[in-house]
Amino acid sequence: MLKDPRIHKFRKMLAEAPNYEVWKAAALELDFLEGNTEWKEDFASEHYHYELIYDRLSNIKQYRQQNDFERLKRALREGLHHDLGNMGNPLLYTHSRVGTKHLIEEYIAQACEALDFLCDHPVPGFPVADKLQFFRDTLTSYGRPTLLLSGGASLGMFHFGVIKALWEKGLLPQVITGSSIGAIIAGMLGVHTDAEIPDMLVPENHNLKAWKWRGLLSAMRGDGLMDQEQLRACLRTNIGEYTFEEAYERTGRSINMSVSPVQTHQKARLLSGYTSPYLLVWSGALASAAVPGIFPPVTLMKKDIHGQVLPYMSRLKFVDGSVVSDLPIDRLRHLYDVNFTIVSQTNPHVVPFLNERGLDEKLSIANLPLHLLKTEMQFHGQGVFDYLRKRVRPELLRQISGQMYTIMAQRYSGDVTIAPTYSFKHYRRMLANPEPEFVREMILAGERATWPKISMIRSHARISKTLERCVRRLKQQNRRSAADLRMINTAVSPGP
Repeated sequence: MLKDPRIHKFRKMLAEAPNYEVWKAAALELDFLEGNTEWKEDFASEHYHYELIYDRLSNIKQYRQQNDFERLKRALREGLHHDLGNMGNPLLYTHSRVGTKHLIEEYIAQACEALDFLCDHPVPGFPVADKLQFFRDTLTSYGRPTLLLSGGASLGMFHFGVIKALWEKGLLPQVITGSSIGAIIAGMLGVHTDAEIPDMLVPENHNLKAWKWRGLLSAMRGDGLMDQEQLRACLRTNIGEYTFEEAYERTGRSINMSVSPVQTHQKARLLSGYTSPYLLVWSGALASAAVPGIFPPVTLMKKDIHGQVLPYMSRLKFVDGSVVSDLPIDRLRHLYDVNFTIVSQTNPHVVPFLNERGLDEKLSIANLPLHLLKTEMQFHGQGVFDYLRKRVRPELLRQISGQMYTIMAQRYSGDVTIAPTYSFKHYRRMLANPEPEFVREMILAGERATWPKISMIRSHARISKTLERCVRRLKQQNRRSAADLRMINTAVSPGP
């Protein structure tokens, strides 16, 4: 049987798509030609509890049709659980390029519509203050997604493409975390409002001169191969003089940055509005990007009560966050009730070991020998470097052993992992100032790598994003109600 020639045409269109609309159109045509449409229409599958999803959907529809607000509230408050019935199972997103089972998509759509209705319409016996508490509690119970941006030097420009693709589909998480170049981009995103994101994605709007060679003698003195003052100026231009607290107040985004300690009696830190509200964002990014040997350790800077800039814990210095904690997932779960992680992974020592789906290699009969070999090498490698980092001398070798141990011990993927495909030309540009054209090339690469993941991300994140938006709207309503009440009280108060 001859293959339909249209399949080749749409696959080529898919690979060369300049935007999501073109990509989606080609993907839908391929889904139809390859028989995936029928699979999506059939509710049944062994990969999720479709009867449970159907029952929940039926209840939401029934309560809305009957205007039974009390039962609708209860159904949403007790029934919304992340990954309900395993509807986020990755296997449900491998049959088609766009979407998954229509039952899952309809359930998510109806749940979000019901949440928006309760948020935005008057409901008897459900004042704004009670609504706000309801949505806050439901969000805490349900959890939220986070976007983690890895290290990768100039190759991290790829992160901008991931951000653009998620933002355009309304799926950009409120919690953004970065290490090294990922911290720099997280900092830039964290000080730009949604309305400013299009300008942020224009390379010509930024200072791209981060690298300035100092030489081997400088590195041997401990001052680094590259000029840190050049990087500092670059970051201050692109990020501004905001603290973590000020950035959150401006954009509503929670920025997080991993930094690694130089001192042996300190642990890795996650800088954020919770843990270091008065710290300058550019200072955290500078420390997280201080790759040992390339840049010297950094003293963090903060604003005091008068807005003056001064050192934060002047006795301590910090370096590249990706050395110890490239993806601080456990800490994020504790701070933000994170239930789903989207990782943009650009580390050059990691990307070649991710499979084509951007995930750690799945265990199967075919790849069992390779999996066992990889596991054994990792286990014994960690053991060797753990021994060396605790006992070896001189100090330089001990530090290198410590870094190798932490690199091998880390996890570098998330629930969804988005990664580029590298060629030799990419490695040559790692430590070079990126030209605007290269940035645009990496942005498009980031978008194209993200588009196939949109359906799975939407299934995991859309309800969380709806809850977050409802909380923001209700906070504004609550403030307006309080302001109106104050005006009324002032108007009726007797004069002196």
